[in-house]
This record gives sequence, C-alpha cells and structure tokens, in this order.
Amino acid sequence: MCGIVGYLGEKKATDVILSGLEKLEYRGYDSCGVAFFNANSNQFITYKDKGRVKHLIEDFNYTMQNHLGIGHTRWATHGKPNQINSHPHFSLSERFSIVHNGVIENYKELTAKFLPNTPLISETDTEIIANLIEHFTLNLSVEEAIRKTLSLIEGSYALLVIDTLTPNRLYAAKNKSPLLIGISEKGITVASDVMALVGHADSYFPIEDKTFTSVLRTPEGTYSYDMVDIIGKPVVTHFLKMDMVLDEIGKAGYSHFMLKEICEQPSVVRKIMSKYMENDTFTINPVILNMFQSIERIYIIAAGTSMHAGFVGKYLFEHLSKIPCEVFIASEFAYNSPLLVDKPLFIFISQSGETADLRACLVNVKKKGYKTLTITNVATSTLAREADQFLEIFAGPEIAVASTKAYVGQIVILTILAYLLSPRKPFDLQMELSKVAVSMEAIIDKREYIHELVKEKITKRNCFYIGRGIDYFTCLEAALKLKEISYIQTEGFAAGELKHGTIALIEEGVPVIAIISQPSINNNTRANIREVTARGANKMVISLNNVSDVTDEIILMDVHEMLTPLVTVVPTQLIAFYSAFDLHKDIDKPRNLAKSVTVE
Repeated sequence: MCGIVGYLGEKKATDVILSGLEKLEYRGYDSCGVAFFNANSNQFITYKDKGRVKHLIEDFNYTMQNHLGIGHTRWATHGKPNQINSHPHFSLSERFSIVHNGVIENYKELTAKFLPNTPLISETDTEIIANLIEHFTLNLSVEEAIRKTLSLIEGSYALLVIDTLTPNRLYAAKNKSPLLIGISEKGITVASDVMALVGHADSYFPIEDKTFTSVLRTPEGTYSYDMVDIIGKPVVTHFLKMDMVLDEIGKAGYSHFMLKEICEQPSVVRKIMSKYMENDTFTINPVILNMFQSIERIYIIAAGTSMHAGFVGKYLFEHLSKIPCEVFIASEFAYNSPLLVDKPLFIFISQSGETADLRACLVNVKKKGYKTLTITNVATSTLAREADQFLEIFAGPEIAVASTKAYVGQIVILTILAYLLSPRKPFDLQMELSKVAVSMEAIIDKREYIHELVKEKITKRNCFYIGRGIDYFTCLEAALKLKEISYIQTEGFAAGELKHGTIALIEEGVPVIAIISQPSINNNTRANIREVTARGANKMVISLNNVSDVTDEIILMDVHEMLTPLVTVVPTQLIAFYSAFDLHKDIDKPRNLAKSVTVE
C-alpha cells in the first residue's frame, strides 16, 4: 500500500510530512509528493515527481512558514509512475487537493455519470474523487460534498483532502485502507501507519471504516477534530497512548498481528520489487546467479510453511529456469539424506533464519563442500551468515506465529531468482507482479465477505482442501494455516487422490474447499468437486476469473499462471483467520507453537 501523511498544527507541516514519508518508505513506492499552504504568500504549493522521498526533500524549497499540508508515496496502479500521475491530485479548478490510498472500483461509472465533460489530466482513479467533491459543492457544503462522494465510491480508500479556500482545515476519510489520527497540544497528524505519528502525537486512534474526519484550527489557536460516519452520525473514539500500549501500536490498529500481516502482503510484493530492481530491471547479486552455473540439480531444504514455498519454487525452477529441483523436509534430510548428484546447489528457506533442523542440514552440506544459499527474512540470522550467500525477503517484522507475508515474500524471491535464471523471459515480471499486488488488495478488501463464507461453510471439526498441479501446493499451505490457528483438523490433498481412500472421510456437511487456477485442470478438479458434493460435502470453490463458474464462492482477478500461488493463498489465510476468530482462539500465539523453531 502507498503511504499517507497529513498535518495541521504549530510545527512546520512539511517537516512532519517529509519525516513521516521517510518512515513509510519500507512500504515500497515509485513516486511521491506534498501539497502545503505557504503562510508567507497565502497560497498553496505542490511538489511531486517520480522518484524517492530523498529527491523530494533535497530538490525543493521548504523555507517558508507552513502549518497545513498533505503528502504521499505512491506505487503505481492506475497509470504509469510519472509526475502527472503522482499524488497529490487536484480538482479541475484546483480548489481541492487530495491524496489517496486504495482502489476505486467504480471510478469509470462515476466519471460517466457525474463528470462526462470534465477534462482529466492524469490516468488515476484518485483525480475522479477530487472532481466529484468539487462537483457536489455546487449544491452542498464541503463536508456534505465529501460525504456524498464517499457514499458513491465502491472500493477502498484512505483519503486526505485540502480545500484551498479554508487553509485552517484538513479532511480525512477511510474505508478498508488503514488511516490513523494522532493528536498533541501542538497539532494533529493523520497517517496510514503509526510509524509516521511517532514524535508528533501523544495518542492516536485507528480511524474506522466509512468514517469521515474534519480537523480544525480554531480562532483561539487550538486544534480539534470531528469524526462522523458517512451519514453524519458521530463516531465514538478511544485514543491509545503512544508510550504505553506498544503492543497495540505494533498492530497499527488491527485486531491481530496476523490480520495486519495478511493486509501488508501487497506492500511486501512491491517492496521486494523495489529492492530487487534497478533502472526498471530485476537484478540479483551476480555472485549468486553464478552459483547456478554448471549445477545439475537444486535441492530446496525447508520446513512447514517455508517448505510449501519451496514446492512452488520447484515448479518455478523447473518451468522457468529448466533446472531439475527437489524439495526435502529439513528434519528428514538431516538424518536421512538421499543419493545426491555430483554438482548440486542447496537452497535453505527460513522465515527466521534460525530454524534448528535447517541449520543441522546446512552444517552437513557445508562439510561436503556443496554450494549453499539461504532465503530468509532476517539478514543477521544464523542461516544467512553461515550459508555461502543469502537473499533477504524484506517482508518486515512478522509477529504472528502463523506466517503469511513471509511466505508470500519467499515465493516472490524464488520467482525473481527463477526468472533471472530463465534462458528466455516468457512474460514481463514487473507487470505481472504488479498485477499480483493489485489482485491481493482486491481480495483483502473483500475480507468481510470471506468472513461470512466462513460462518456458513466452516462448521465442522474437520476440513479438506483439494487442488491439482500448482494449486495442490497452495492446498498444503492453506490446510496448515487453518489447523495451526483454529485447531480444526485440516488436510490438503491432490484432488485426484481423494478416490484412493480419503473420500471415505467425506460425509454430510464436511467442508471441502477447492482451488482452481489453471485451465488445463479445471474440468478435472470440478469433477472431484461433484464427487464430494454428491456425498454431502459443504463445498467452497476459490477460482481465478478465467476458469471461474457462476457458482464459485470466491473469484479472483486473473494473474499469470505461474504466479497464481501468490493470490490463491490470500483467501485461505483469511479463511484461517476468521475461523479462529469465530472460535475465540489465540490467533497470534496458537498453542504449542513458536515463531522460530530453534530446537530440532
């Protein structure tokens, strides 16, 4: 997700905004901008361009007095990353300045209905919001015009709006995309991440969905805010102290770390892209790429969720790189190693980089003089230090025991590596990963719908995931997530294997969740769905749009077939989360489990 910071107060607004944008750089972005009120000349100034926040800070002038402003870091979704598409955006008369996180799904329909004759400058959906607000101010007050606009928008938004005619006010609104308000005696800050509030707010409140906020500097020089829903009904706020509730700060307003980390996954994809791209080209240390020269086989060693990522990696290496690959459970490989080829390369995958059974394997492999590479989220970890080379995931801290964003990060790293090793490049990886991030956001935006499906479908003590080909790997991960946090006995099966014994367990009401992302196996998996439905199963189908049926419960945006595990896993993570939530389980700290397995 993009980053947002807005400020109204006694401090210099640009100082607060720019320092906040720097703290949000980890989210990944391709352009940035600020708009602020110059108190010396009584006019608004906007600086924006493609590039980094450092460029925004160093190449523009902020010496003037300014106490109101908004800023943004953008990852392109609608339109190319350039100066025109960068935020802030403006209404036609430039009365309203706006920054926006999220995706407006019906922006074309709104444009056709309300703005058919309004010339648009950018390619973004955000510009539509600014012009809708201006359109409705012809007959409504500013606050009413904003709330009217919000009532028409379908999709997600975290929104900051400045009316240039009233430089003592800042407006904010939120739905699905995160937004928090922080207060102090010296002013009010609104941002998409609590990190941007640190040092500028004594307490904060995570703004609720479909909530509208008006921040005001009074004639007496104090700062206040009003918070209402879209129809104008006051919203009760319960502010959290910044220096006392560190656990809640870490959750950034989410109820659980796991939900927060699921929602961070689009940002993880974009951040990894930014870390492994140079001049719009993917790049990995040539020393690492040279390790793959003249090898006969890749051996992936991993455990649990990381092993499931490894299975996807096997698919990618064999289909993209044309290198044979095998995946082994670390705890088995350590003491029952198979017959190896003469020229292998070992890849160790670990979220923490401290997994004990992986380290046992690494020690044995290094004794034999084989090449070793670690993929981990912790650059300073043991496995990263002791392997010949390592690749960092850049997923950020993952607090929940059940891994979500680190798993996605592992697959993205494996994808980039396999792609760069490919003798030919069958698709545009930058474009396809960007589609993945947008598809993820669309799934996350519909999480309440998935919650309702969980209430309807996940009603028994056991559950099955079925799929074929690359979908089978997602089934394994999906089953692990559901069982480890909800304690529902769940198994992932290759769909064609059901009739070889497991179908005996299918009885009335048992949930069977099918994953279908590939045209080549669509009919086969649907035949298996009919088999279990005939035996009373309570089916749920997760499919991509190009292989979907009107009866499917969850239909995802199309992405490249090789990248489907990145999107099909997201609804399964939400299914696991809401199943555990409804059962009142300790989601972030499930029983008997630890985040880093440091003993064999």
